Amino acid sequence: MQFFSLHGKAPKVGFKEAVIKGIAPDKGLYFPEIIPARLNEVFKNIDQYAPNELAFEMINPFIDGEIPEADLKNIIEDTLCFDFPLEKVEENIFSLELFHGPTMAFKDVGGRFMARCLSYFNKEQSNEVTVLVATSGDTGGAVASGFLGVKGVNVVILYPSGKVSEVQEKQLTTLGQNIKALEVDGTFDDCQALVKEAFLDKEITDEIQLTSANSINVARWLPQMFYFAFAYKQLKDRSKPLVFSTPSGNFGNICAGIMAQQLGLPVSQFIASTNANRVVPNFMAKGEYIPLRSVATISNAMDVGDPSNFIRIREIYKNDFELIKENLSSYSFTDDETRAAMLKVYQETGYIMDPHGAVGYLGLKKYLESNPGATGIFLETAHPVKFLDVVEPVINKKIAYPPQIKSVMDKKKEARFISSYAELKDFLLKVD
Repeated sequence: MQFFSLHGKAPKVGFKEAVIKGIAPDKGLYFPEIIPARLNEVFKNIDQYAPNELAFEMINPFIDGEIPEADLKNIIEDTLCFDFPLEKVEENIFSLELFHGPTMAFKDVGGRFMARCLSYFNKEQSNEVTVLVATSGDTGGAVASGFLGVKGVNVVILYPSGKVSEVQEKQLTTLGQNIKALEVDGTFDDCQALVKEAFLDKEITDEIQLTSANSINVARWLPQMFYFAFAYKQLKDRSKPLVFSTPSGNFGNICAGIMAQQLGLPVSQFIASTNANRVVPNFMAKGEYIPLRSVATISNAMDVGDPSNFIRIREIYKNDFELIKENLSSYSFTDDETRAAMLKVYQETGYIMDPHGAVGYLGLKKYLESNPGATGIFLETAHPVKFLDVVEPVINKKIAYPPQIKSVMDKKKEARFISSYAELKDFLLKVD
């Protein structure tokens, strides 16, 4: 399997090089040259496959022997060490809970899988790799946890000052060892711009091997296919059209779901549910992609004004706007609508949604208004405890800290404050 740059001006590479580089030399995202053969028989007989076996069948064609099958199976087993329960919320509406991992966010799977792939590739190398990543919330904690203590890998995480929750900040600033946090005076888009500038800076890349652990990295992005298959496997009634609503910021998760669909997972529609950052809903309405300055919301992990992975979705559908519309819907919701949904669902069912899951729920409800015969699944991407300042006032209920969160809340924050690219560059050239 070869991966090519979506900018079209860089050599094709295998999985290993795509993971280590993170982004192509022409600064395009890597994308598989061919989409593997459909796994129709696997999904038809899905009950016969354990989750780890299912994950192996889905990811192995992309790796194409660059990790031996036995080692890949060990990586998958170590990655998928927690559950992904499907919970009924209303008639024909389910929540896929992706927050039962170490940092209680869906990004634990991608973070752990990528860390273990990079560790495998780096085990016989003497050169260190620096993982440089921007986070709008949960990516930082998941990457920090996944890479903690990995030999030969340094991790530098940029996050926007005052724009992540207290729990999120603690998860990425308290681990120490090979994990370094930079608190940036700006938004997530500013953090992402700094990261992209560093990858373009020859003075840095001549000195250190940089790679990215955002969902632009194929080893972070592709394992997210697993969630959608796990949800389908848990459905007792698979006779109705299946619809997934994904709270979407950088669009890696929903893009992975669409890739699972390309492999044969029987999904009739994907819904990209966004907060006030509505660049993709605007695109779906007018067919014109115009990046926007990100807007701060209560669902902060989705505060992205130029989602990196949307170009991959367009590539999957060969930039055919009509084909995109056949498979993808997208809606935007305000903070007030999000709070109202959280309260309504809690009062009527007792189910507690975090603000990101609530946006996914709203998108699903909107789609089902005109498609009532479908089974709908929305992704609950983070535990509500990670957004206590939002959730508790809405439902008027205290939420206890789970063990994963308790373990970091009393630790001391360690982060360097920066406000310019020069400060980032200086830090990277001195990191050890």
